[in-house]
Amino acid sequence: MINHNKKYDYKKLSRIDGAQRLYKTPGGDKVPSVTTILSKTGDNSGLIAWRKRVGNVEANRISKESTGLGTLVHTHVENYLLGKDRPAGKNLVHEMATKMADKIINEGLPQVTEVWGMEVQLYFPGLYAGTTDLVGMYDGVPAIMDHKTSKALKKPEWMEDYFIQTCAYALAHNELYDTDIKKGVLFMTTRDDKYKTYIIEGNDFKLYTDKWLDRVETFYNG
Repeated sequence: MINHNKKYDYKKLSRIDGAQRLYKTPGGDKVPSVTTILSKTGDNSGLIAWRKRVGNVEANRISKESTGLGTLVHTHVENYLLGKDRPAGKNLVHEMATKMADKIINEGLPQVTEVWGMEVQLYFPGLYAGTTDLVGMYDGVPAIMDHKTSKALKKPEWMEDYFIQTCAYALAHNELYDTDIKKGVLFMTTRDDKYKTYIIEGNDFKLYTDKWLDRVETFYNG
């Protein structure tokens, strides 16, 4: 069983959902989420073109289905880590979520040597906030970890915002808890029964951290 170490006193933030997602920090600031900043400063032309191609009704249906499946996979993994019963269900979505979560549990989590927190809410004072799936030790090294679901494995160049996201959370954790996390890990599980662990460290971590800081500057100057 993975060792749980409540090393840090992680605070709960108030989330405000509206035109853009905001978090209220303990200091009273209302700051945008990491995903909001990435959405507002990224190239959304592909998403816009897809919505035009399939129509808003179908696009909304697909998005809702993907979100529901992703949430269910997250619950499976979190319950496993907590030693709780995993969600039961025999319909297609439940069966798919079970198989996808099994991939993360069997191929990704064995390298997680310690858990500090799950669904950890982090913020960088005055700038941004967000929630990461998992913080702890991966192969004995402090890391920010997230699980992602997809229809199929993505090329690394299509994963840039995911990589940037882990760096944003690492910066916030380092600022709040005086850590030196320089590693991000993504557990990617797919509907077509594939799995891949993406690791962001070294020069890649610096690259995506710099890109994140550029995106934050663009957001606030835009």
